[in-house]
Amino acid sequence: MTASADQNRAPDQQVFDEWPVELRALFDGAALESKVGFTASLLTVDTSGGHVRTSLLGIGELYAPDSRTLCIALWPRSRAARAIGLNGRAALTFVFDDAFYQTQLQFAPMQAEGAGLACFAGSIESGEAQRVRYARLTSGITFELEEGRDAVLERWKQQIEHLKKAAGGAVAGR
Repeated sequence: MTASADQNRAPDQQVFDEWPVELRALFDGAALESKVGFTASLLTVDTSGGHVRTSLLGIGELYAPDSRTLCIALWPRSRAARAIGLNGRAALTFVFDDAFYQTQLQFAPMQAEGAGLACFAGSIESGEAQRVRYARLTSGITFELEEGRDAVLERWKQQIEHLKKAAGGAVAGR
């Protein structure tokens, strides 16, 4: 195998500790209708058995108020909410713009009055994007909204508003 063939197979890695501009735009809480289908995997460790658990989050459950933070909205009784509440750590993985992203986050609970959700603000510890020259990632886990699309979009908009309000308080409290 030649050196150029090896180079074409090597992953192109980008390391970051704050959201790149294109991801800030993805997680800005705006134009949710155009982002339907985006799915991220939130990986947590179940403290009772040490098992890694995956929760799938849609764009209406993710909001980046600044370049180093990601706020998330979870169902209060979910395994992910319990795990993050206990140890504050999680990884978020997703496919975007032909790359695979993995971000390590340290979370703290946020107050989100009236949301009926467990809301957390996560600080980026490290992030990484990987691409390869010989193939293009076109999607990760995606979905289509079926019946009730308008109701889901309205719920997402309300969730984002709760996250924005809570994030304002969390950022001011730092």
